[in-house]
Amino acid sequence: MKSQPDHITALDLPIPEHDQLSPEFQKYFSVCEEKLGMVPNVLKAYSQNQAQLDVFSRIYNEMMFGESGLSVLEKEMIAVAVSSSNGCYYCQVAHGAAVRGYSGEPMLGELMVMNYRAAELSERHRAMLDFAVKLTETPNQIVEQDRQALRDVGFSEQDIWDIANIAGFYNMTNRVASAVDMQPNPEYHSQNR
Repeated sequence: MKSQPDHITALDLPIPEHDQLSPEFQKYFSVCEEKLGMVPNVLKAYSQNQAQLDVFSRIYNEMMFGESGLSVLEKEMIAVAVSSSNGCYYCQVAHGAAVRGYSGEPMLGELMVMNYRAAELSERHRAMLDFAVKLTETPNQIVEQDRQALRDVGFSEQDIWDIANIAGFYNMTNRVASAVDMQPNPEYHSQNR
């Protein structure tokens, strides 16, 4: 029995081979292979339009690894909570693996995917994820009280901006991944367990 489809996306897109990419993206994909042991399927999917791949990868790298008052783990937690709320299979699998890795706690990664509310989280993390999920599910209902709840647990104005941008980014990527039936790399399933 096959548990996962063989495709990267359900669309018949012209995914280029490694040597068909620009030298810049050949290097980028080689770094992914070296650090992750794979090239994430989201990057392969975007490679069919290298201008979009450039924009996507720059935004992703800035959001996730750029200077911020949020740790990479906190950013990954936002990615998983938003993706879980949206039911985005690709991102739940990929970012759940990242939470397991950055936290060193495999159970946390699983709880984040299933229901972050069941996890024993700090007040800071609970407020951050509650805000990100509310922004995902009912963005028109965000009010000053929601922002103040983040300030009350120590988030700065810049941190609130970053939480909103990361949640917004993953809402966009979740919708694209779901629309095209993007499949996570099989390697994610066994990482950091």
